[in-house]
Amino acid sequence: MISSLSGTVLAASGGTVVIDVGGVGFSVATTPALALAAREGETLRVHTALIVREDALSLFGFGTTEELRVFDLLIGVTGVGPKSALGVLSSLSPEQVAHAVANEDDAAFRKVSGIGPKTAKLIVVSLTGKLVVTAPPVAAVPSVRANAGDDVLAALTGLGWPEKAAQQALTETLAEASGTDAASVPVLLRLTLARLGPAQHAGRAS
Repeated sequence: MISSLSGTVLAASGGTVVIDVGGVGFSVATTPALALAAREGETLRVHTALIVREDALSLFGFGTTEELRVFDLLIGVTGVGPKSALGVLSSLSPEQVAHAVANEDDAAFRKVSGIGPKTAKLIVVSLTGKLVVTAPPVAAVPSVRANAGDDVLAALTGLGWPEKAAQQALTETLAEASGTDAASVPVLLRLTLARLGPAQHAGRAS
């Protein structure tokens, strides 16, 4: 069982990061936010889940143990496969997943491509009582990175969204985001992806 990887980033794009560990390149499926944060030539540590299928061995990697825990819970829900679970964590943080479950808000999961109404309700029922709901952290608002929006826009167009649609969604997200969220490229990307919605996401799926 491969529970984590730490090594040099060889490549990062879309939802995949290739990490060199002892001369072996591991291809890891990640959220777009983590792939964007990864930098070629720099060291990256990811917490991983190894999914074994008859025809493939697939690694899914996350930046935090909490994301990995939520991923493991999601794939334990009937009808939710690894890709759909990754899709949830690409749109929602572990805290947002916990709040959606606590509030019985299955609509939050229906926004994810590949998850229908029945599966969304099943996620809420199955995860009830298994996640800790915390209050939003209170923190000082840092200075917003001047190029945060540019990085997110580049990532969105690289993922296949038209620049005009991506720019509009990004502008709307920035108008509503807190200073802390606007300063974080991964968080800003996740919020903008959620705003773009499943229609565009599904349209670019291979």
